[in-house]
Amino acid sequence: MRKLITVIAIGFSLWLAPVAAQTLDTPQGDVVLTISGDIADTNDGNVARFDMEMLEAMEQVSFETTTLWTEGTSAFTGVPLAALLDRLGVTEGTIRASAINDYSIEIPVESVTETAPIVAYQLDGAAMPRRQKGPLWIVYPYDSDAAFRTEVIYSRSIWQLDRLEVVQ
Repeated sequence: MRKLITVIAIGFSLWLAPVAAQTLDTPQGDVVLTISGDIADTNDGNVARFDMEMLEAMEQVSFETTTLWTEGTSAFTGVPLAALLDRLGVTEGTIRASAINDYSIEIPVESVTETAPIVAYQLDGAAMPRRQKGPLWIVYPYDSDAAFRTEVIYSRSIWQLDRLEVVQ
C-alpha cells in the first residue's frame, strides 16, 4: 500500500511539474502589455500581463530595416510575436492588437513566423517612449522580403501597442 501511495504521489508530481513550469510570473513593474482571450497561461485571472522586464527576458530578435514612419535605417529589438504566442499556448485564431489610443488591427496567427513580426521594445538600442511610437511596436523586417512591403503588413505595424486579444 505504501508503494502504491508513493507511486501515485510521484506520478501526480510529474504530472503537475510541466504545469508549474509554465506559470507566468507576476509583473513587478508597470504593465506594458496585456494579453487576453483564448490563451492557455495567465497570471492575473484570465489574462496575461507583462512588464518590460518580463518581455526582455524572453527570446530576442534584432534587425535593421527602413520603415514608412522613421528616417533612414533603424535597428529594432523585441520579442518575436511567435514566441509570445507559443508561451501562452496559442496555435490558431486571430490576434486583435490594440494601441493606447484604441486603434486596433487583426493579425491571423497563421501569418506569424518565427521571426516576424516582433513586438519591438527598442529602437536604435534605446527604449521607445510614447512620443516615439513606444513603448511597444509591432514591426516586420520590411527590407528583407517584398512580402513585408504591402498595405496589409503596413496596416498591422501598430505602435503604442498595449493589448493583444486572441480570438477564434
